Amino acid sequence: MSIFSRIAGTGSYLPAKVLTNKDLEGAVETSDEWIFSRTGIRQRHIAGEGEFASDLALQASRHALEAAGVTPAELSLIIVATTTPDMVFPSTACILQAKLGAKTCPAFDVQAVCSGFVYALTTADHFMRSGQYQNILVVGAEVYSRILDWEDRTTCVLFGDGAGAVVLKRSDAPGILSSHLHADGSHAHILSVPGSVSGGKISGRPLLQMEGNAVFKFAVRVLEEVAEEALAANRMEKSQIDWLIPHQANIRIIQATAKKLNLPMSKVVTTVDRHANTSAASVPLALDTAVRDGRICGGQHVLLEGVGGGFTWGALMVRM
Repeated sequence: MSIFSRIAGTGSYLPAKVLTNKDLEGAVETSDEWIFSRTGIRQRHIAGEGEFASDLALQASRHALEAAGVTPAELSLIIVATTTPDMVFPSTACILQAKLGAKTCPAFDVQAVCSGFVYALTTADHFMRSGQYQNILVVGAEVYSRILDWEDRTTCVLFGDGAGAVVLKRSDAPGILSSHLHADGSHAHILSVPGSVSGGKISGRPLLQMEGNAVFKFAVRVLEEVAEEALAANRMEKSQIDWLIPHQANIRIIQATAKKLNLPMSKVVTTVDRHANTSAASVPLALDTAVRDGRICGGQHVLLEGVGGGFTWGALMVRM
């Protein structure tokens, strides 16, 4: 008998501090109108002093576990997607495991930047299909506020902090129908944080840098391509997509992707206005938002998409 995985619970967490576009007007040369017209962002959440990716992940995980009816002791694997880990090592997943009290289940991080959750969920699904796992926790958690140049108005206005999580359960029927992952390292230079630690000192510039126009063009192209790939793999028409949940980077990218797929924006889940770009956390945050407000329900087809530095991109077709 074939083994599949299904999403049994979702959860999310946003730090208490809200930083609006109006707040940023006093810090950099920008305006609410300038930011919103170009990105669709109105505000973002910022982690507090001493609040790390594992702390955000912990709260999101607890919500997802509660929704799934699973206890930490029942977890058989934890995967955390993050670009902003608590420390060099141990992994944020191991730190999260200890905070959850999840005993000795395996735990590891995935680093695929804004595609991280799509990569992590794909990895979890393949682990589940091996037959060795029952309940898997998959988390996207980021504290991008700590790798931003707050004097660069072209980048600091785009990002925020947050975490989203799902619990996968073993199933006899497919929940994750297919997954499609890609990467092209030749584009690494257009979006990166080119810093590292060497000999106890920072080498390079440990702050985010981006070529905005190049990222936009690349993102729109590959998000359409990977969506078409997912549809073809499942012999589905575009009209059969109940909800599209793309990476929440910029409303213009989201709108362009929806247009290419002939999907009305009423079928697209957007949280970028409230959350900004939370990298690996953006897709699970948006998914949890739509599940909890009742838009997404059982039996619907949801297409999850991510694209980010690396460059990496991917998609999953999910039946809820």
